[in-house]
Amino acid sequence: MENVEVENGQLENGLRARWHRGLAEIPEADWDRLTAAAGLPFYRWRWLEALERSGSITPRQGWQPCHLSLWRQGELLAVAPLYLKGHSYGEFVFDQSFAQLAGQLGLRYYPKLLGMSPLSPVLGYRFFIAPGEGQAEITALLMQLIDQFCGQNQLLSCNFLYVDPQWRTLAEAAGCAPWLNQQSLWTNPGYGNFNDYLASFNANQRRNIKRERLAVAAAGLTVTAIAGEAISAALLLRMHDFYLDHCRRWGQWGSKYLTEEFFVLAAQQLRQHLVLFSAHQAGADPHNPLAMALCVHQEDKLWGRYWGSNLELENLHFEVCYYAPIDWAISQGVRSFDPGAGGSHKRRRGFVARPHASLHRWYQPEFASLIQRWLPLANGQLLEEVEAINAELPFSAAGIPWGVEPSE
Repeated sequence: MENVEVENGQLENGLRARWHRGLAEIPEADWDRLTAAAGLPFYRWRWLEALERSGSITPRQGWQPCHLSLWRQGELLAVAPLYLKGHSYGEFVFDQSFAQLAGQLGLRYYPKLLGMSPLSPVLGYRFFIAPGEGQAEITALLMQLIDQFCGQNQLLSCNFLYVDPQWRTLAEAAGCAPWLNQQSLWTNPGYGNFNDYLASFNANQRRNIKRERLAVAAAGLTVTAIAGEAISAALLLRMHDFYLDHCRRWGQWGSKYLTEEFFVLAAQQLRQHLVLFSAHQAGADPHNPLAMALCVHQEDKLWGRYWGSNLELENLHFEVCYYAPIDWAISQGVRSFDPGAGGSHKRRRGFVARPHASLHRWYQPEFASLIQRWLPLANGQLLEEVEAINAELPFSAAGIPWGVEPSE
């Protein structure tokens, strides 16, 4: 690896650890045997490998793949998706204040070691460990290997973002410190149709949602969901155009990360996980969209990722990114919809605020001590903020899980 020392070697009990420059060094079948049960497309081999192969994730762009694997007699027992990061972009957990503190102490904050699915603020990071193996023991062992790697390369921190709440307990027991942030989540308590969803709102917000949807229809537009094998390569390239244009509109804050090649690869090997919501003229071909959103789907979960539009039409974003996906989710029996990072406007459209944890390991005592003294206050304030936000929701949140995660 560029400017990074690694030690691959034999451990006790016949185990062998390896560090990898890219996902292609690990067989797809072996990787997916460990990650498939999580039900998260963002950690499947083809998703992560497409990010690397497409040039969306490269060392030059501040993402250096640095995956850790554990083997026994040629059998893959565990993997930790990891990256060396030269900046804090594309994470959506904002640690720039940590970087400032490091600078004040005369410490080098970057590069840092990072565990997440790149560019995807999706709950579920963990070490993926084979069934039947000791989850706590292997988690602790991989943490030790990570600590050795960070010490060997003089890294200040290792950070795991959007962690699986169940794995969080194991990681904290192995010495990680939790930092709480918040996400938005729509949960389906068993709606039969979109009208059931509307009925959960108070009268005023119910009228607002109807008005917003009618404004899009009055402009002569309709939204069609196109999923799986019905998605053509040309339509995904059109989605790339929307994505690129949307990023350009935000200038330096546009967060353009995905290359066109990623969308080409998505057409070849990721379509089964994708749903496109095409806004088009009523009666026209939905494959000729004027605006479009890309969502990711697996079983009873839906995630919103990207959108773009050729039109400046009020409420079109809400229709394409929230209402049409919720309508589709209800029809497909989807139980949860994560619309992506940011946006307080989501709260008025059926999404609750929920705390989620990132986990951290800091390797310089003064730096670690300062942050760990601050964390309890910050985490308490975050939980109070979540409670206050959800106390003002314009819909019934009865039965919707939004409270503290199990390990709090």
